[in-house]
This record gives sequence, structure tokens and C-alpha cells, in this order.
Amino acid sequence: MNTRRHFLRNTAALAAGSLLAKGLTAQSLFPGSAAMNRLGVGLFTVPKMLNDDFAGTLKMIAGIGYKEVELFGPYPFSTATDIEGWKGAAKSLGFSGSGFFGNSITDVKKILADNGLTAPSMHTSLPTLKEKMGELADAANALGAKYLVLPSAQTPADLDGYKRQADEYNAIGAAAAKHGLRFAYHNHGNGLKAIGGKIPVEMVIESTDPQTVFFQMDLFWTVAGGIDPVQYLKKYAGRYVSLHVKDMSKDMRFSGDGGDMSQWLALFPYLADAGSGVLPLKSILAQAQQSGVQHFFVERDLAPDAKQALTNAYRFLSGLKASA
Repeated sequence: MNTRRHFLRNTAALAAGSLLAKGLTAQSLFPGSAAMNRLGVGLFTVPKMLNDDFAGTLKMIAGIGYKEVELFGPYPFSTATDIEGWKGAAKSLGFSGSGFFGNSITDVKKILADNGLTAPSMHTSLPTLKEKMGELADAANALGAKYLVLPSAQTPADLDGYKRQADEYNAIGAAAAKHGLRFAYHNHGNGLKAIGGKIPVEMVIESTDPQTVFFQMDLFWTVAGGIDPVQYLKKYAGRYVSLHVKDMSKDMRFSGDGGDMSQWLALFPYLADAGSGVLPLKSILAQAQQSGVQHFFVERDLAPDAKQALTNAYRFLSGLKASA
């Protein structure tokens, strides 16, 4: 399965700083945008730091100014296959923790609250979504999370395969809804290139229930697949509920259809701190707000200097003014 762990296993700001020095925050600069006032962090930006000091890392994130975090699995209740697979991947990733990093749900909830943070979203695997929904939902509800997000999926060979994926997502979305939760799918490179004149991800969006199935747009992978984020945010307003806010040091595209790991790995060196690259983040984020995106998670997978990457991104985002 093309999951995030398999992928990784194989492997302006100055103006904003001036504004922050004067005491201006994201809240004062985005007075009409509640979502942009509570910027978040995808915790796969800081896994090694979490592994060494979970509470201290969350305190650091809050100290920069972020208000939300997005967890990633596996969790103690994940399937045995997920947990065992993670142990193998951890050897090459350089850290062993995930999920709650050895803390109880009660402890995690307290650490978040102590730092003024919330965790509205949790990444988890397809097997856990299908086989452990009860335990997953209990944990999500205990933490106050609302979204259960599938971070990646297999790449079907044809449109029929994508239709089966859509059916599967409908079933998962319905199951999550029974627990008061929402299911979302996060894109990598899969399904962004046309097959028989049809872009598979569009078919998946259009074949899923808008009341129970939602989407998380990863800006880097969306652009790498040749898709204009603004166009999709307009076209599917209300379906994209969160973004992974990333940047790209150079305008790059997949060498092929974006459906295999080698193509992902080839672009990995072009990840950049949000605001330091070539993506038109201001226009993308303005459209995202207009289209109902509710959560903005800064992410730079396994950032070489995670604290600096998050600081740079926060300064940049805090320097943007909400579009009229």
C-alpha cells in the first residue's frame, strides 16, 4: 500500500517578522477568518522532536503561535498489521513514536489544553478505519477531534478501481458519521492525471456523499500533479475541509502519473518552508477561505530544522492579509 510511512521510509518572511515584532498576530491580520486565526501544524513535521519530548514539542508549537495540531498514526488501538508495519518503517525513519507517543489519551488531552492547543484532525490508515472504527472514534471524541483522515491510498489501475475506492470511502464516511465524526481523504500523487479523459480524483469527489466524505488538499502534491489548487477549491467548494500548507522551492511536476513512490521521492527535495518557495499561497489561501476550508495545517514532512520551518511559515502566514 502506498501509505505515507512507505513513502518516507524509502527515502514576505522579513515583512512578517517586522509585523510580529510590533505585536500583530494572525488574529489581528485575519479579522474575518476564524480558520486562519487558528493555524495548525501537521505533526509529521516534528516526529523526532515528539519522540524525544512530546510535551515540550507541543509547548514549542504553541509558543510560535499555532493553535491546532494534526496527529498521525498508528495509535495503540490501530490494527496489528499497522503497528507491526510501523516498527519496520521506524528503523529507517530514525524515530519510533507515533500517535500519542506513549502518552494516554487523558495525558494528551491535558498537554494540549495546557498549551491552548486542540487536535481537530487525526491521520490514520485504511485498515484501522475499516476494522477499528469504534476504538478510533472513542479516541477522537475523547480528544475533541472531528476529522478522521486517510493520508494516502493505493493507486488503482483503471477508473473502475477508483469507483470502488469511492464506494469504500462512502462506507467509511457513513460509519464515521454514526460516531459524530467526518471522514476525509488526503491526496498524494494518486489520481491527478487523466485516465480515458477523466481525472480520477474528480470522479472520486463526485461519486462520494458530500454529507459524509470530505477531502484534505496537500498543496505540494496537488501542484506536482498539474492541478491548480484554486480551480479545485472553487469547483468543489465545501468538499475540501482542510489544507496541508506547503511550498515548493521550484515549480515541479511528476515525471509520470504521480501514482508510484519513485515519483514522489524524486520531488521530495523540492519541499520548502511555507512562504519561501514559488507556490502562490496568498491566492490559494484566499480562495480556500471563500470555499469553506476550516483548518490550515502547516506541514513540511520530516523538516531538517522543524522549529525554524514552523517559525518561518507562521511569520509568512501572519503577514498575509485576508483578501477582500
